[in-house]
Amino acid sequence: MESSLPGERCTLALVGMPMAVPGTTGIPHASAQTCRMPHKIGFVVVSSSGHEDGFSARELMIHAPTVSGWRSPRFCQFPQEIVLQMVERCRIRKLQLLAHQYMISSKIEFYISESLPEYFVPYQAERFRRLGYVSLCDNEKTGCKARELKSVYVDAVGQFLKLIFHQNHVNKYNIYNQVALVAINIIGDPADFSDESNTASQEKLIDHYLGHNSEDPALEGTYARKSDYISPLDDLAFDMYQDPEVAQIIRKLDERKREAVQKERYDYAKKLKQAIADLQKVGERLGRYEVEKRCAVEKEDYDLAKEKKQQMEQYRAEVYEQLELHSLLDAELHSAVDPLLPTTDPHPKINAESLPYDERPLPAIRKHCGEAVVEPEMSNADISDSRRGGMLGEPEPLTEKALREASSAVDVLGETLVAGAYSKTWSYREDALLALYKKLMEMPVGTPKEDLKNTLRASVFLIRRAIKDIVTSVFQASLKLLKMIITLYIPKHKLSKLETAHCVERTIPVLLTRTGDSSARLRVAAANFIQEMALFKEVKSLQIIPSYLVQPLKANSSVHLAMSQMGLLARLLKDLGTGSSGFTIDNVMKFSVSALEHRVYEVRETAVRIILDMYRQHQASILEYLPPDDSNTRKNILYKTIFEGFAKIDGRPTDAEMRARRKAATEEAEKQKKEEIKALQGQLAALKDIQAEVQEKESDAVKPKNQDIQGGKAAPAEALGIPDEHYLDNLCIFCGERSESFTEEGLDLHYWKHCLMLTRCDHCKQVVEISSLTEHLLTECDKKDGFGKCYRCSEAVFKEELPRHIKNKDCNPAKPEKLANRCPLCHENFSPGEEAWKAHLMGPAGCTMNLRKTHILQKAPALQPGKSSAVAASGPSGSKAGSKIPTPKGGLSKSSSRTHAKR
Repeated sequence: MESSLPGERCTLALVGMPMAVPGTTGIPHASAQTCRMPHKIGFVVVSSSGHEDGFSARELMIHAPTVSGWRSPRFCQFPQEIVLQMVERCRIRKLQLLAHQYMISSKIEFYISESLPEYFVPYQAERFRRLGYVSLCDNEKTGCKARELKSVYVDAVGQFLKLIFHQNHVNKYNIYNQVALVAINIIGDPADFSDESNTASQEKLIDHYLGHNSEDPALEGTYARKSDYISPLDDLAFDMYQDPEVAQIIRKLDERKREAVQKERYDYAKKLKQAIADLQKVGERLGRYEVEKRCAVEKEDYDLAKEKKQQMEQYRAEVYEQLELHSLLDAELHSAVDPLLPTTDPHPKINAESLPYDERPLPAIRKHCGEAVVEPEMSNADISDSRRGGMLGEPEPLTEKALREASSAVDVLGETLVAGAYSKTWSYREDALLALYKKLMEMPVGTPKEDLKNTLRASVFLIRRAIKDIVTSVFQASLKLLKMIITLYIPKHKLSKLETAHCVERTIPVLLTRTGDSSARLRVAAANFIQEMALFKEVKSLQIIPSYLVQPLKANSSVHLAMSQMGLLARLLKDLGTGSSGFTIDNVMKFSVSALEHRVYEVRETAVRIILDMYRQHQASILEYLPPDDSNTRKNILYKTIFEGFAKIDGRPTDAEMRARRKAATEEAEKQKKEEIKALQGQLAALKDIQAEVQEKESDAVKPKNQDIQGGKAAPAEALGIPDEHYLDNLCIFCGERSESFTEEGLDLHYWKHCLMLTRCDHCKQVVEISSLTEHLLTECDKKDGFGKCYRCSEAVFKEELPRHIKNKDCNPAKPEKLANRCPLCHENFSPGEEAWKAHLMGPAGCTMNLRKTHILQKAPALQPGKSSAVAASGPSGSKAGSKIPTPKGGLSKSSSRTHAKR
């Protein structure tokens, strides 16, 4: 049965996965060996079953914030295996694994061995003793955004450790089904010492029962006498989130602290403890900067990478100076951290030649030789005295230069408070500002105005200096103090607006400078405070801050400074507007138009946004600050964007929209034209087929007519002098009219507009025979679903009107088809037969509702007598049959062809 190892789980926030850089390794430090406590055990990677390029198992030998660790090959076979060799035979007490955020193995097994054969075969599991396994979380709850730190407690002796990784958890990010391990940490103690500790434990048990107490009660409960105590500095989380250099310094300070406790130097131990706590925060921040720098390099954002590097150098030098490590450490550690000496490498000693080129340590970070940390006026005695003052919990005395610079503030606030504000230790500077805050809050009402003003101006002097401070807590304290003075101190003591103006005028330039800081946190804090201060009722009426924000951008100003100024202007414009706020149409538009020429894209983009916002409010007034809207101006993409934005604000279509509309209209017109042409071509082809069919039938009729001629009967064609083979030329087969104008195109026009036997459907625009109009409306028309048939008159009626039509009984009843025809135009019954249709629709006494006949009669009232009848008589009796009538829009009527079939 498998055994699961005991352990604990901790989920760490994901800080990034850039390329690996050298860091600390599991090398045991002297103090741990001296105290014989479990400690970090160093190891090397003996073998692995495989890895993805750039993610070798050897990466596990390095612990640092920027390591990437080991990854299995893509689409690998499981299980995967890694074998580690520890620097010595030891008793393992604790294993720590830092899993990948989404390349997660479902289970990891552990095996241990005392030694390996001369020819090591990695997959011979029988040479190892199985310890058990641990299961890893699938990380679904965090959305694969965090890494799991798994701690496993074991008690096993050996020198070789094997890890076997089973099938991965499936998630949408792990597309290659890989498993990975970011870091592994081994904590234990030498195997020979473990045997001694077991003997010592037995002796302690015997002493307990005999009543002997060999332990010092003063040390009871501390780690100094506990053999199973594990230092937090050996924890994997410490190295994975600490700057490697700072981590080494912290470990050395921790050694000195334990030595100081043993020698009962408690003041010194207390100072070391505070320094370690401060350095841990510093190391975490430097580690985060290193990750951000590496990410910038991977994205090829070298400006940001350079900025992060400079930020790290400046911050590291400042912190080392502030913590005054020189007075805490011996000469051995001075050489590792002293920024004034270029003589030694501050990084931990690592064999760089054994590492890949890309992973070798970066050059040491040093101060330039010409830079001095202390003021030039100070003597060696002054320096030592100031350090002693810092050791006793008081800030160092002011230098001569500082005394001259801050003499007015010293006279008002006292030298002790000002010395704290000038201290090289950031905590003293912060304490000085907090003490000044308390002092101002406690000043009683009724204090002489002159004293209040002097205190305010001295405070503003120190605030201005603190705003420039690189330490975030000092900077925040200065903002808190400034806000209190403007919103509480001045109103409480009823000081004039001149004092408020003094506060704003002295601090706003420095605050604006901080909006260009390399630290994003400080930039945001400064910008937010400026916006907040501009909205203070005491400051808003002064209209000072808007006048600073519309100052033209300097060509050599930093990117962050320009972007912050633009962002502040955009936000405050929405809050304050341009009415009695310090912002005017003139100064905002001049600033924004000039910003359109800035080298930074984000600045230009914000300027466009401001101009559009101004146009929403003032419209026509804005146009005078811009070039004319013409094709030349629109060649500039920014002005094109601006003018198209104006069109959208006005509700007008933009150029792009107008072009799209014109294009769509042209395409639609072309499409309709092609469809009409295609339909007309089909109709003409159908008509030709009908005419060919009719000609064929007429030719069959020629033979009996010839026989009639031989028998003494004259044919109509002969009577008219028309050869038989051309009898159907220039003839309408529906009405029987013949005309020289009835060419192919002429007949189309005749059918479409003039033939008395045809009509156009009002609903689908097809040309149909009048005799089949009812059938067309009920069975063929596009609107046929809207018609129904009246059982009384047999005509097509709108379904909506059909019930009322039937109920009213107003229609003329139809007679059976064999007894009478039914005209759908005049609704009259007339004699049956095909010839009766021609007489009814074309004769003068026939249908009175045939509009084509009415039109012809009105157009030619003096028609020659007998001509129409002669023409009609000249047509064949079946001429009306079998026609499909072409229409330009509606297509062909099928009813006509059916009529021909019946005929």
